[in-house]
Amino acid sequence: MAARPRTRPRLPAQTDGTPMPLHPQAQDLRDRRARSGAPPLYTLTLAEARAADLADIRAAAGTPEPVAAVEEHRIDGPGGPLVLRLYRPAAPPGPLPGLLYLFGGGWTLGSPDTSDAICRRLTNTAGCVTASVGYRLAPEHPFPAAVEDCRAAVRWFARHAGGLGVDPARLAVGGDSAGGNLAAAVTLLCRDEGGPALVHQLLVYPNTDHRADTASLRENDDPALFNRRSVRWYWNHYLADAADGGHPLASPLRAADLAGLPPATVITAEYDPLRDEGERYADALRAAGVPVALRRYQGMPHGFFAMAGVLDAAQEAQRYAAERLREAFR
Repeated sequence: MAARPRTRPRLPAQTDGTPMPLHPQAQDLRDRRARSGAPPLYTLTLAEARAADLADIRAAAGTPEPVAAVEEHRIDGPGGPLVLRLYRPAAPPGPLPGLLYLFGGGWTLGSPDTSDAICRRLTNTAGCVTASVGYRLAPEHPFPAAVEDCRAAVRWFARHAGGLGVDPARLAVGGDSAGGNLAAAVTLLCRDEGGPALVHQLLVYPNTDHRADTASLRENDDPALFNRRSVRWYWNHYLADAADGGHPLASPLRAADLAGLPPATVITAEYDPLRDEGERYADALRAAGVPVALRRYQGMPHGFFAMAGVLDAAQEAQRYAAERLREAFR
């Protein structure tokens, strides 16, 4: 399914003005989940939710692509050692561009295994060395622990670039959902703390505002899909104090100044409670003079980007993301 880029996406409609339905492939996934009786993740214990989330992602991701090599490093983090996984493409000798990709899961679920298939596809298609870090999860480690770990990871990646065969002048960050939120936070830190310099940010349906009160948040309430209750459940785990939600490293849309950030690719999904805040962030970046490509995938729910094994739109979105990265790395 091809998606059309829009400068300012609008809710698509049928000829009678009603919203378009879920894409048939997404509808089939939604209906199968409803028939299975699988409970929403926000009704489970943390251990149950973490296991179910990984199982669902692996089932929908498809067969992971082979890459030339996968390495794991243990790096120093602010709260103790962190695992950083590197994916290498088959490529001619010479420094390659680098991507730090941050997995999603509402800052509460997930690990480098969550984004394994995505990292492999981006590595091969964008021709870059991709790093994925096992940042600390909430509620055991609330905000700003994950942000601090991701900052440590991008600094380590840049500092060791030469020894890793990576060009430190061609580094990007990216992530989906909470990973997109963390990627946006990392770009703010890199700008404000003098580096490392980043050439691009890939933000896939990111959380951008803890206090969001948008049409997409109100409209998306289907218990068989990621919905507004899911959003609140994750935020409640991530923030030890609700007042922290106003911090720009938690809510990048609330940053006082977005000027000077790296060019961005923002991907959103029509049936996603986070749709509007992701698109508002794209608009705010553009208003601050940051080059932005915004693409909404019609008929898709939150989480679709990781479902390349069952959704044609996910395959197209991953290809599009890789193309945007390749352009940035040039």
